[in-house]
Amino acid sequence: MDAAHTPRPEAVLFDIGNVLIEWQPEARYDEMIGRARREAMFAAVDLHGMNERLDRGEDFRAVIHETADRYPDFRDEILMWHARWSDLARPPIDHSVRLLRALRRAGVPVFALSNFGIGSFAVSESDHPFLAEFDRRYISGHMGVTKPAQRIYEMVETDCAVAPGRLLFTDDRPDNIAAAAARGWQVHLFEGPQGWADRLVAAGLLTMDEAA
Repeated sequence: MDAAHTPRPEAVLFDIGNVLIEWQPEARYDEMIGRARREAMFAAVDLHGMNERLDRGEDFRAVIHETADRYPDFRDEILMWHARWSDLARPPIDHSVRLLRALRRAGVPVFALSNFGIGSFAVSESDHPFLAEFDRRYISGHMGVTKPAQRIYEMVETDCAVAPGRLLFTDDRPDNIAAAAARGWQVHLFEGPQGWADRLVAAGLLTMDEAA
């Protein structure tokens, strides 16, 4: 059913990485250490797997130092994942931030639902004050479970007490979107802020001017 024929959402949920803040660690490492060195490191070390441990709630510093110690050839570069997190998780996606704030001005409850570590989120929140502006925040590291596991969506539903069909969720990963849709949530695959703005207008939550 398209947006024009679905119930008006009662709450909107934003993913964070690649929705509100760019999450392209390969590109950021290219800037910091050069492409050739980055390619060699990512080929040798499962850095995304390391980050998934953070997203499940493991200690920010400890996991990265443990990984760095296992790969001494790339130790200094791996430690940047901790020491230079602010250089990895950037820049903010300005139009998406404006949409978050426009929804709040319009009186629409806005939640975060993101795979994010406890320590890394604390750094990003300090870097990006808009991360404190949500009505509710569902951060996987604090919840002990990550998308797309069904449990995290169940936990959101229980906590916010909004019917699944009245939740509108955007995420850049199709698997996360599919899991939410399977529970009856309204969903939008984020491919850029303009498409998300258009969806919010179509859902009757913002005017075109408010979504600009």
